[in-house]
Amino acid sequence: MIVDLLRREHRSMELLLAVLQRELEIFERGERPDYEVIRAVICYFQVYPEVYHHPQEDLIFSKLRIRDPDAAASLGDITREHHEGADRLRHFAQAIDAVLADRDILRQEVGSIVRNFIVRERDHMVWEEQEFFPTALKALFPQDWMEIGSALTDRKDPLFSEAGEATSDAVKAHILQLAQEAEAERHSPTFSSAIAAVKPGGAKTDGPSF
Repeated sequence: MIVDLLRREHRSMELLLAVLQRELEIFERGERPDYEVIRAVICYFQVYPEVYHHPQEDLIFSKLRIRDPDAAASLGDITREHHEGADRLRHFAQAIDAVLADRDILRQEVGSIVRNFIVRERDHMVWEEQEFFPTALKALFPQDWMEIGSALTDRKDPLFSEAGEATSDAVKAHILQLAQEAEAERHSPTFSSAIAAVKPGGAKTDGPSF
């Protein structure tokens, strides 16, 4: 069932948002987050939700508009929500790029951008789980779901396939592994020595401070 797959993908995205929140908490303590982990999370959201997950939901919403226009109108515009989410992701990525390029950007501003991305993504998924999916399941006919599945299968992008789903799972597992390695490194003597090298006032001796 398509909705079951979308729910599983939400669980995957929530896992990665939790990883990102961990990096944000490290930042808020005045320590250096792991940029490899952060960039990997950004890349995941740029590819899988934007190219694969959201188009499925948009197709469901288009069917809902036909079957029950009033219900669709009461939900709002999920396609617009997805566009706004893409804008937040782009803003997030640009902020991290600015940090890594050592361009001027306020630490507080970066933290606010990351936090806003996490909170809004979680709120959006909760809304879909509690409002959008139940409404669609109630209104759409079996033929609608078959047509949605067929439309996705017909796409040439390899992400729209079981292989694409497997690749998504592999990427997610890789990011979680990176996060585990970063956490282990933070507890190593070498990392403790690096923290001791931080200048007074929170500025590091080299590299971006985020």
